[in-house]
Amino acid sequence: MTARTTLSALGVAALLALPLLAPAAATAQVAAPQVGNVELKQPLPYPYDEAIDNAAVNAQVDAALAKAKKEHKRVLLDFGGNWCGDCRVLAGLVELPQVHSFLDKNYVMVTVDVGRYTKNMDVPARFGVPKFKGVPTVLVVEADGTLVNGDASFDLTDARHMDPQAVVDWLAKWAPPSKTASR
Repeated sequence: MTARTTLSALGVAALLALPLLAPAAATAQVAAPQVGNVELKQPLPYPYDEAIDNAAVNAQVDAALAKAKKEHKRVLLDFGGNWCGDCRVLAGLVELPQVHSFLDKNYVMVTVDVGRYTKNMDVPARFGVPKFKGVPTVLVVEADGTLVNGDASFDLTDARHMDPQAVVDWLAKWAPPSKTASR
């Protein structure tokens, strides 16, 4: 066996071990509801309030942070527009009873209309995301305002082409860890 072969074998072994070294936030901490490959109710919802002004949006976010602190949850900020098919697919999944119940248990959710990236862009900037790669952009934030999902906030921008269960699993991945009884 040559040094090159040994190095190659060690390289493969190291690559195979990488998932074990992934940060804790990247793996689901709570079980996702099972939705399988569901058919969403048609027509898909229009989840974003296009008439709400910026001050009201910021007030909603502030109220969500306060509620999350009180209820020991995270805030899920869904940025998008009613023109966006991927945003509407995400909204359709959120309307499924088992998903809605899961989100309500783990998050305080706020939907924010960004128009065509021309409205309410100061809100994601508050959490260190000044520019989007697409919508929906979903920020998961601790009650103290700390962004939890960083670059992963753009993972659902192709929601319409994703398996519904994969979207729900993504939402579960960022839920706060479940509390275990200690005695």
